[in-house]
Amino acid sequence: MQWLDRIAAMPFFPAIWASHQRRDAYWRHGSVCEDFSAITVPVFAVGGWADAYTNAVPRLLEGLSVPRLGLIGPWAHVYAQDGSPGPAIGFLQEATRWWDQWLKGRDSGIMAEPMPRSFFEDATPPGHRDPVPGRFVGEANWPSRRITPMTLHLGRGTLAPEPQEAATLAIRSPAWTGAGCGEWMGTGVAGEEPTDQRLDDGHSLAFDTLPLADRIEILGAPVLDVEIAADRPVAQLCVRLCDVAPDGASRRVSYQVLNLTHRDSHAEPSALEPGRFYRVRVKLNDCGHAFPPGHRIRLAVSSAYWPLIWPAPGAATLTVRCPATLTLPVRPVDPAEPVIRFEPPAHGPRAPVTKVAEGRFTRTHALDLLTGQATYVTHGEGGLFGEGVQRFDEIDTTLSHSLKRELTITAD
Repeated sequence: MQWLDRIAAMPFFPAIWASHQRRDAYWRHGSVCEDFSAITVPVFAVGGWADAYTNAVPRLLEGLSVPRLGLIGPWAHVYAQDGSPGPAIGFLQEATRWWDQWLKGRDSGIMAEPMPRSFFEDATPPGHRDPVPGRFVGEANWPSRRITPMTLHLGRGTLAPEPQEAATLAIRSPAWTGAGCGEWMGTGVAGEEPTDQRLDDGHSLAFDTLPLADRIEILGAPVLDVEIAADRPVAQLCVRLCDVAPDGASRRVSYQVLNLTHRDSHAEPSALEPGRFYRVRVKLNDCGHAFPPGHRIRLAVSSAYWPLIWPAPGAATLTVRCPATLTLPVRPVDPAEPVIRFEPPAHGPRAPVTKVAEGRFTRTHALDLLTGQATYVTHGEGGLFGEGVQRFDEIDTTLSHSLKRELTITAD
């Protein structure tokens, strides 16, 4: 039972990570951003918008000086030939082209591809999409000279091209705000993606544009610049960019969270002075999304985002000072640009497998109206990834994967 011995010897990583809450040597030793020049081999960086590590791809393309390419699809934390949510692509063929180029010295043509090939997601109602509607686009370099900043100004509930009247707006979100956040790192199965953000928009400061007259496509990282104060020495800032349909449905496009004691440094955080305003710059996650005409762009700000992040020590009230700005990385719409295509997905031969039983999976959120306690339950039986109970026929081994995770919190 070697796997039991391995589990017994394995460090308890959550305790280790909790003891390193600053960007100290423990984290820096494995971070390529400490010295990009230390990487001297060509790099092909691949990620998915539904994964947790997507930002690494554009950061590598920008920071490295070696030959490099990037590929970002709509996928979760899975290989692109199994891309879920789809469309999946012939990633093994792309990998072979890359290795033929750099290991065998053959000109496979892959270095003639755009530096990043990224998937643009079209607007759809919140919830699971497979495949995701959209298209792949390419840029000659990254950062791309084609992408231009569009500045929107925050006002009293508004997001507009022109500066808005001065205002101070306060928010103290219930600690269970975040029920619509989905999983931090999805694997492409239904239920993991963010759900309708109206669950959380109502407990946030929301800033909306007017219905858009034209289609707006963004590629890159939105940035919020704002002055903010808190009434406690430790507070959290949670920012979401949403696509709001004419019927009010709100789909999350990007987000970011910031422990405000880390506003200047992750290595040397410092407590807030209650009541003092600080200038804060929040870079949201990179994304590729098309906002269609008639939809609105929403920026939502809350002081909690549970269960994605651990709550602050106490419930803090945030005060946002307007004017503030949201900068979107706008990519010009070009109907005549070349279409990027990939070969169909390819796989090696599958091992003989028999499905013994179907799996089942539920995800529920409940609020006790008497106690104010929220409960979030993830419950899977038989197969957490939709695979069910399986028997590997050649070795007569049956695998079942089950989990029940129950999280509770109260409003304060």
